[in-house]
Amino acid sequence: MPSFLSALPPELYVLGLVAAFGACVFVVLNQLDDRAAARASLRQLDGYKVEDQREQELLAPLHQRVLGPAVGVFGKLGGRFNPPEYVESIRSKHMQAGLAGESVVERFLATRILLLAMIPVWLVFVFFINPMRFTGMLQLAAAGIGVAGLAMGPAARLNSKVEERQRSIQRSLPDVLDLLVISVEAGLGFEQAVDRVIHNVPGELSDEFARVLGETSAGSTRADALRALQERVDIPEVRSFVMAMIQADQFGVSIGRVLRSQADEMRIKRRQLAQERAQKAPVKMLIPMVFCVFPALFVVILGPALMSIVETLG
Repeated sequence: MPSFLSALPPELYVLGLVAAFGACVFVVLNQLDDRAAARASLRQLDGYKVEDQREQELLAPLHQRVLGPAVGVFGKLGGRFNPPEYVESIRSKHMQAGLAGESVVERFLATRILLLAMIPVWLVFVFFINPMRFTGMLQLAAAGIGVAGLAMGPAARLNSKVEERQRSIQRSLPDVLDLLVISVEAGLGFEQAVDRVIHNVPGELSDEFARVLGETSAGSTRADALRALQERVDIPEVRSFVMAMIQADQFGVSIGRVLRSQADEMRIKRRQLAQERAQKAPVKMLIPMVFCVFPALFVVILGPALMSIVETLG
């Protein structure tokens, strides 16, 4: 150490080191902020193209650059150790949920592997660390609920997305068919009527019809595009509509007549579905009433009587 530095007080020396370290950190963070601002500005330019491959990769968000390779590795690992039938079913469910793409399937498999690897950690946390002091059946219940959530959580979330999308398509299908009937009977062709539906009725079903139009424009037949629509949606109402349209094309039946019969049938099914849910409502309300409402009523009604009985017998 130089002599002039040794003559300084220790407090001043430490303060100088802290200031130098803070200046270095400030310079590095400032450069990172400038680069991030530059990349954000470049993303807003529509006609900007990056020639350098490294700069092209740096334009992606930080979490995508960091987590993307790890997700890809775990996704390929999950595809290798899972049966091909399971991977294909997961891909089909993602398609039914409106999440197309191989990266989505890899992300699901990676998440499933990570959550399965967390099961031993959760068991050690519950049985050995046990910060909540669970004992007996409560400890077993906490362990079981955690294991079930980690093992079946991704699949349950995916199934809920599929069901939500299918319900949305079921609700909008009668209205879409009514607009198709009006458009076809007004003199439009089937493709033009579908295009009118896409622009006037936004939603999941309109997105699927837009994909049907895209496939037919790319050279696919109407029957193949409708069969692909049936596979992506996989609900009975759409299946009936697709089969009716394919048979109308094969046998030369009027499309307007087929669409009107399908629209009438879909309205009847929607009414029956609403009546079915209304009939199920009292049964579903019985469980919260038994476990939540009735105990409170028993306490309010029988509580004073029990207190008077105890006082009398005491």
